[in-house]
Amino acid sequence: QGVEFDYLVGAQIEGFDLMVQLSNAPIIIIEGDEYLTSPLDRRPKFFHYKHDIALLSGIAWDHFNVFPDFEEYKDQFKQLINLTPADGELIYCIADPLVNEAVESSSILGKKTPYAAHPAKIELGKTYLETLGGPVPVQIFGEHNLQNLHGAKKVCESLGISELQFYQSIPLFKGAAKRMELVKEKEDRAMYRDFAHAPSKLKATASAVKNQFPDRKLVAVQELHTYSSLNQDFLPNYAHTMDTADEAIIYLNPHAVALKKLKLMDEETLRNGFKRQDLRLFTDSQELKSYLLSLDYKNTNLLLMSSGNYDNMDLEGIKAKFD
Repeated sequence: QGVEFDYLVGAQIEGFDLMVQLSNAPIIIIEGDEYLTSPLDRRPKFFHYKHDIALLSGIAWDHFNVFPDFEEYKDQFKQLINLTPADGELIYCIADPLVNEAVESSSILGKKTPYAAHPAKIELGKTYLETLGGPVPVQIFGEHNLQNLHGAKKVCESLGISELQFYQSIPLFKGAAKRMELVKEKEDRAMYRDFAHAPSKLKATASAVKNQFPDRKLVAVQELHTYSSLNQDFLPNYAHTMDTADEAIIYLNPHAVALKKLKLMDEETLRNGFKRQDLRLFTDSQELKSYLLSLDYKNTNLLLMSSGNYDNMDLEGIKAKFD
């Protein structure tokens, strides 16, 4: 809509060469991060941003190596909320019970603006926003994305962007790279990639793809890559996160596990943690690739989830199955 703004965002988005810009623009949009500022400054980075508007979309326990205590982890977000100035605004997702708890326990003087998933309908695998002006097609889908979209709409409205302007622009948004990214598709199948680094993200992504295409089989592959996900003590947080997949596969890179000085989990441990007894484990990327190449993808979607790269696994042959 032609509004000048600066930005600092972690994910790559189409239309931007770099995901950081610092100029004299009157607005800066920063992707918040609760991870440590630096080895010397153990505070979350988002404490330093001095926000006027905060969008709190969810509280999902990650960074187990930094915040091993869940109560301490939640407290970081409560502190962020309390940094909202009296003339500022806190926009928060009421669908997340932890967010609700944190907001309700706060006593900020700034405006509190709740939101949930934007009303939408799915027709033949496509999502349409339900608006007073009629259906608006969008390229993203899933409950989590529709929540984020509605939160973004609230931010835009707070910045002076009208509802009409928002609905004019949002159909062009393709999502961020590796965030429910469509890699390849044809009539009866599609291949997606997603960052999915935390249990809540994994569950939301797998559910979104299954709900978008309920008549297709879903093969979901999750690489456990972060310190938290590779830690057996954290594993119970993954219970039932892959229930919506018709076939659930886990990939572990033994070298990555060794670098983090953790124990390599076996298939039975993972099955008990995920509460899924047909879960399949691979610890060799070439064996995983061979298995994925052997599958018949007729009326099937393939979802690859990881904050890593499956030990540099070449995806070209797998992509060809979706030509």
